[in-house]
Amino acid sequence: MKSNFADRLANACRTKKSITCVGLDPRVEKIPQSLMTGTSNKAIAEATGIFCKGIIDAVADIVPVVKPNIAYFEALGVEGIKVYSSVCQTAQDKGLLVIGDVKRGDIGTTAEKYAAGLLGTGGENTLANHDAITLNAYLGSDGIKPFIDEAEENGQGMFLLVKTSNPSSAEIQNLKLEGGDTVAEKMAELVSGWAERLCGKEGFSSIGAVVGATHGEELFKFRKIMPKSPFLLPGYGAQGAGAKDIVGAFSSGGNGGGVNASRSIIFAYEKNNNSDYALAARNATIAMNQDLLSALENTGNGF
Repeated sequence: MKSNFADRLANACRTKKSITCVGLDPRVEKIPQSLMTGTSNKAIAEATGIFCKGIIDAVADIVPVVKPNIAYFEALGVEGIKVYSSVCQTAQDKGLLVIGDVKRGDIGTTAEKYAAGLLGTGGENTLANHDAITLNAYLGSDGIKPFIDEAEENGQGMFLLVKTSNPSSAEIQNLKLEGGDTVAEKMAELVSGWAERLCGKEGFSSIGAVVGATHGEELFKFRKIMPKSPFLLPGYGAQGAGAKDIVGAFSSGGNGGGVNASRSIIFAYEKNNNSDYALAARNATIAMNQDLLSALENTGNGF
């Protein structure tokens, strides 16, 4: 069995002195035409795989984790799913942790099957080799327990949606409950309770939370509610969040999770009209690393 996921994440961040997570959201219309060999789903899927693997090669030595979003691969059908699995394996072969951005959520035997296919021990009975996955926990504890059971058995982790980065998240997640908490705060309390089960040596649990970096001031509050959960922080870059917005999630030694950026890294070549998309992604990642580390150092929580 693999070691505790949260320990692996903390060690990878410390080793590479980076809290950057590179999101792999390969929009077909933005993939360089030079990679395309045809217009069939198979040809597009193959180009998608080449593109993602080029990004992985470019950033593998400077970031601890990547987050492929399965939606962009599912949209290409069976061939896309095959490529998704291959991209995840390539990332792991390069020494990266892989967070599968799948956002599943269900109950009963359906949740059990999702858990077995997305976590599990790998091989033919799983969709891909993931170190962790994202989940929608708004169905309650019986929808999460099968994933926790599977993750505990195999040393994997999960990030549960708590306060998402999209502007309309407030429509539901900011609603006040009878006790005065918001819906998101109540979810954070549940995550904190579940997190007690899979704590590692580093003090964090393999049960983490997705909290948008776009909610910078609220991060301090959510960190207080969920002291043992690593945070996956989307929203940096294209969605408008900056380095100063993420500091509330992190403690000494850079512990606390990872900051995700997708578009601003993988499509950085468009900004500078750079034909070398992989080099552009690497340069954008280096700049993000420096930006984030500077913000942590200013709070005394750097590596």
